[in-house]
Amino acid sequence: MIVKPREDYRAFRISPQDTNKMVLLFDPAGDEANFVCVVEIFDVGGRTPPNKHEVGQEMFYVLKGEGRAHSDGRSFDIRAGDSMLVPPGCWHEVENTGAGKLYCLTMMTPNDGFAELIRAGEPAAIDEEDWAVIQATGRAA
Repeated sequence: MIVKPREDYRAFRISPQDTNKMVLLFDPAGDEANFVCVVEIFDVGGRTPPNKHEVGQEMFYVLKGEGRAHSDGRSFDIRAGDSMLVPPGCWHEVENTGAGKLYCLTMMTPNDGFAELIRAGEPAAIDEEDWAVIQATGRAA
């Protein structure tokens, strides 16, 4: 079993111009997991670039905030409590349409190179608002 204190969490932006960051909870590179689990945090107006994963199935669970998910020509409004499952090979993107940050618990299985892509990015700060959402999520479980 692996237990991680919050001091061990690290956040990254895949590229410096990204408007979302990922707080790594568990991944193959750091924890010998066969999946990736992050809290993905979207700045106000932030979005992922359109992307797809050849092998990985990606799940988003909205912890806080509002957004819009786009996938293969369709769009869906999302808010706290909603979830979304993206199959392999499906183009998708998520954008923050709310007045505050958008927080998602995001998982990918199998890894499909996602952990390595995240870890190769730029380190990012985890601010007090981020910690509050992460901690509230843990208490709710």
